[in-house]
Amino acid sequence: MATLEDRRATLLARLGELDARLHSIEAELDEPHSRDWEEDAVEREGDEVLEALGEAGQEEVRRIRAALQRIREGEYGHCAKCGKEINPARLDVLPATPFCADCAASLNT
Repeated sequence: MATLEDRRATLLARLGELDARLHSIEAELDEPHSRDWEEDAVEREGDEVLEALGEAGQEEVRRIRAALQRIREGEYGHCAKCGKEINPARLDVLPATPFCADCAASLNT
């Protein structure tokens, strides 16, 4: 079972990976498009995919930063909805989760 410091290190490592990926996406989106209209259409479709990936990455960054804030405040590992302790096995798989399994399931229904 991971310690709080292990989870913090995992969150920080993932934050670093996302930062690099988001910078790469941004650089690719800044590339000029082709003058050929067919290639331009394909490039624009690719841009839409990159933008969606960028948005998903930014959302994950927000979740990780919130988890790191909960660690600093001593609230990490407790459900933000019901206050119960989050199962450590769940935190091993989803270290940024703010919810226990029961509350997460109720949010998705």
